[in-house]
Amino acid sequence: MGKAKLGAERPLSPHLQIYRPMLTMMMSIAHRLSGVANAVGFILLAWWLVAIASGPEAYAQVSRFFAGIPGRVLLFLFSWALIHHMLGGIRHLIWDTGSGLDKTSIEVFAWLTIIGSTVLTVLVWVAGYTIMGGR
Repeated sequence: MGKAKLGAERPLSPHLQIYRPMLTMMMSIAHRLSGVANAVGFILLAWWLVAIASGPEAYAQVSRFFAGIPGRVLLFLFSWALIHHMLGGIRHLIWDTGSGLDKTSIEVFAWLTIIGSTVLTVLVWVAGYTIMGGR
């Protein structure tokens, strides 16, 4: 306990500025952001459900919002966040079994999550517009 310095003059861990962005790091951040986006999306879903229960005027107001460009963009982003978060969860479930933990598999799963969430979101929206008759 002699004359040890209490405060170090250097950081105890590397600062964020020296980390090189890696795909796995970006996917971890994207998974967290998609979770936050899901929370916002579920608030929108709750707004829609409350409007249905509140009557035709409230439902018409919410429908007008979702029919406009900002509403459609929010719905598109919400659907992407749902699918991205689901595929990220499946990726983690596979890792929980002890499979796919080598460096190559981790990179492949990350790219499959990015590409898969984008393609599936577009397919869902194309199917939705096809069923609705292009409205």
